Amino acid sequence: MKKGEIISGFSKWSKSAKIEWLINQLYLDKNTAQFLLGFELSDSSLQSIITELSENHISNYHLPFTVSPNFQVNGKMKVFPLVTEESSVVAALAKASGFWAKRGGFHYKILGTEKKGQVHFSWNGTPEKLRLFFPEIKKKLLDEASSVTKKMEERGGGITSVVLKYLPEILPNYYQIDVSFDTRDAMGANFINSCLEQFGKSLQEYFSENENLSETEKELEIIMCILSNYVPDSLVKVWVECPVDDLAEKGAEPGEFAEKFVRAVRIAQNDLSRAVTHNKGIFNGVDALAMATGNDFRAIEAAGHAFASRNGQYAGLSDARIENGKFVFSMEISLAVGVVGGVTALHPLAKLAMKVLESPSADELMGYLAVAGLASNWSAVKALVTTGIQKGHMKMHLSNILSSLNASEIQKESAISYFQNRPVSFSEVGKFLSENG
Repeated sequence: MKKGEIISGFSKWSKSAKIEWLINQLYLDKNTAQFLLGFELSDSSLQSIITELSENHISNYHLPFTVSPNFQVNGKMKVFPLVTEESSVVAALAKASGFWAKRGGFHYKILGTEKKGQVHFSWNGTPEKLRLFFPEIKKKLLDEASSVTKKMEERGGGITSVVLKYLPEILPNYYQIDVSFDTRDAMGANFINSCLEQFGKSLQEYFSENENLSETEKELEIIMCILSNYVPDSLVKVWVECPVDDLAEKGAEPGEFAEKFVRAVRIAQNDLSRAVTHNKGIFNGVDALAMATGNDFRAIEAAGHAFASRNGQYAGLSDARIENGKFVFSMEISLAVGVVGGVTALHPLAKLAMKVLESPSADELMGYLAVAGLASNWSAVKALVTTGIQKGHMKMHLSNILSSLNASEIQKESAISYFQNRPVSFSEVGKFLSENG
């Protein structure tokens, strides 16, 4: 097969055929096949689970599975399982957990768990006429989706509201059926989409068979039926607090530190350039815990960033204030997570992560994710207003730099000792190794 030639049916090829094609197309080393095999699990049953998680699998891509202890959350001590390639993220979480465990710990409160989806459609009739028919339409939609919702309803969840919206400012003759859901301990994406697609079929049928409509009015077009990852009503609040004087650490003046911290957070709430990086630091913690538990960190991030823009301007998600001598650091964040089904129920390490968290409910996991985000944000802002972010960050990356420069074990030990109280950079580490070969 010629390089660059369009191929079809690639997903149906065997793994070895895919790898052989990749090697030939990109002129990779002939040992690439053996190299890829080296990352696969020796346990064939476990490897089969990993293989079937994705399309066109050719190997496994490993990331560190780590833990961070000392998280006191709503009065209980927890260990957080984390998956991240950045060592400074884990170090930041560990420092924050230890710091706040001595000062009352983290607290969270679930403010809502509602998720949404929409049936998007166009119709040439008047909105007044559609509103007149809508109670009858709504009953038909709910009745005909009952086979989809039955099991969720048995668990205490299901559809909680169905609302018609007319939105001509987006498109001519454009409507939505906006549907709210309670998915209990499931993230619920498949459940929501199945409900919405059934709604779409029922809606189309209602119009095509309605004898009270003209032939033109019977023509309704379903544009799409899909959940929304914007979940402003699936919301958790998390906070830490203590007397300002209790912030004293290593001789730092606590009042001055608290004022600097509050100013830094205020900047993130009002400056776009700072807000993006500020929130990225929050998601360092959120994503690491989400990945460990097999949750969709991409959906979680999308929801969080959209929530950060809910007032018309993208802003930092966290807040800090000083009230009557008390320092309060808090955050409200929208999250949609699950503890049953999906990757959480399949991936062996995701299942272990859930055991490390002592089998939390979806509400509890929402709280833990928010805690991880606030903890990560605490450490980042604290570093920024004191020593600066790079000192600790580059210290954590020293081992990666040494590995990339092929340092021997003896050189690594010497370098770690040498850079204990010196600034770390790629060039300085390279210079040290050349002088101490």
